[in-house]
Amino acid sequence: MFPILNTMPKMLPIAKIIRETSHVKTFVFRHQLGAKPGQFINIWVPRVDEKPMSVAMSNDVEFWLTIFAVGGMTKRLHEMKVGDLVGIRGPFGTSFEYESGDHLVLLGGGYGAAPLYFLASEAVKKKCTIDFIVGARGKEHLLFLDRVKKLGKNVKLHIATDDGSVGTKGYNTQILESVLSSVKPGNKKMTRVFAVGPELMMKRASDMCFAHKISCQVSIERYMKCGFGVCGNCCVDDSGERMCMEGPVVDHLRARKMKDFGAYHRDKVGRKITF
Repeated sequence: MFPILNTMPKMLPIAKIIRETSHVKTFVFRHQLGAKPGQFINIWVPRVDEKPMSVAMSNDVEFWLTIFAVGGMTKRLHEMKVGDLVGIRGPFGTSFEYESGDHLVLLGGGYGAAPLYFLASEAVKKKCTIDFIVGARGKEHLLFLDRVKKLGKNVKLHIATDDGSVGTKGYNTQILESVLSSVKPGNKKMTRVFAVGPELMMKRASDMCFAHKISCQVSIERYMKCGFGVCGNCCVDDSGERMCMEGPVVDHLRARKMKDFGAYHRDKVGRKITF
């Protein structure tokens, strides 16, 4: 059970703001959050709204939130300045699971590269070898490339763009198929795929891993409000599992049993929204 302090907003000043792209900023907070890769927090902009956000980095000194200005709350956040206060609740949810020395294949679609960078930065400390695959519509939407390149010789970066402006022209799942096909039978038990991004991409990754008999974990995003399993807005069909508690990171074999995985999600009033 989460400590009660995690369920109440803690007001923190923005310590630093990093411009990533024309629509994305990373907000740095000097606070020991204690998050694990794959977990999320709820960020509250007073008098505006509260939204769940993946953690892009967390250590003993600070944590990062990398946020795309897409709606009213996030656009207001992008207008804020260093020193402004926001409310933070969490961390919540499950995290990625792996063992020291594993071969990790990280598949990030769009803004999924940020939480996967957090995972990679922790995994290199455990002597893991990493294929870091990122994909986006074009080079202007790619995130954290320079940071990934600085993680060391055990990390190999692969890039795919729809328009071919950087890396391979096409989808990042095409690179994933190539990487999985190169895994030797004796190394399959040490290879784990972690996918964060559009759900159709994650479903495709799951299909590939199922065919290759390789472990896979996906991060399933649903309409999360409370963050600690009370409101039920993030339940998946038909199991009723709460993605703020039993997720967001789940084994893909569990995800494949969810009726809505890769098919649809529900909005704040429960209406089905197809992918």
